Amino acid sequence: MIRPFGSLHGVAVDEVTLRAGSLEASILTYGATLRDLRLAGRPLVLGLNCLEDYVTHGAYFGALCGRYANRIAGGRFMLDGTAYQVTCNERSRTHLHGGATGFDKRIWTVDELTADSVLLSLVSPDGEEGYPGTVTLKARFSLLRSAVLSLSITAVSDAPTLVNIAHHSYFNLDGSADVLAHRLQILGEDYLPVDGHGVPTGDIVPVAGSDFDFRHLRSVSGPRTYDHNFCLSRDVALEPRLAAVLEGVTSGVSMELWTTEPGLQVYDGSGLGLPFTGPDGRRFGPHAGLCLEPQRWPDSPNHKDFAGAVLRPGETYHQLTEFRFHPGE
Repeated sequence: MIRPFGSLHGVAVDEVTLRAGSLEASILTYGATLRDLRLAGRPLVLGLNCLEDYVTHGAYFGALCGRYANRIAGGRFMLDGTAYQVTCNERSRTHLHGGATGFDKRIWTVDELTADSVLLSLVSPDGEEGYPGTVTLKARFSLLRSAVLSLSITAVSDAPTLVNIAHHSYFNLDGSADVLAHRLQILGEDYLPVDGHGVPTGDIVPVAGSDFDFRHLRSVSGPRTYDHNFCLSRDVALEPRLAAVLEGVTSGVSMELWTTEPGLQVYDGSGLGLPFTGPDGRRFGPHAGLCLEPQRWPDSPNHKDFAGAVLRPGETYHQLTEFRFHPGE
């Protein structure tokens, strides 16, 4: 099903609703945004009421972020001996999630639509936000009757460039005011420490014995906040592998995150605090949702040992991420 959701600069924005078994999802053409996801009627992600809220909230709710998700220090990088400066849209110091008009703020095109799948496309022109090369993207959201949301993303470019796409849903499996009691497991042995601007320092540090040790299920609550990349591997996998498990407390619902990506950015929503409510009447304050964002490692073009994001002509960027849900008893 497809219905109008508003317009932006005279261009229509639509909402597509998919259903399969006990799972239902609503996706906006604005930002390829997962607005709503429900398991047997239970909401699993944070969503907003109207297009105006998505345009003004600034928290990337449910969107696909790129051309380069996460941060690039100073918005500067070298590629094949050429220096590039991309938009510094975070406190005028850092490039974040693709810049001022990243993929999360673009209106995607519906190429194919069935009852349980939608294929969206977008063209990012040469020079957009300072990036070289014209990039053509496709993103397919599919629901499986086994309560799985599958997200497949591909991209090609006509010139060497960077491509790093991240899905930015805020998960809350309980419908609770915050997710601090949720239990989280991350199958990563290392993480990337960051400086005061959220940019990796360049160190790769074992999680063992630290506040970042989520190798076994434990509560999200802890002595610190989290907005860090966990290192799953150094390379993109050919098939999705288990990266994380999230469990609600009161609902009993759990989610397995499987992905081909080498990194997982974990953001605990500590900076949330929106001046309006979501579709179910909840007001989204700090820690209202947890972001688990499969991606390449942040600031990778400036660190030779990081899992990189260079895409060249003749190559295809491909990410396959699956969110596998299990209902409570």
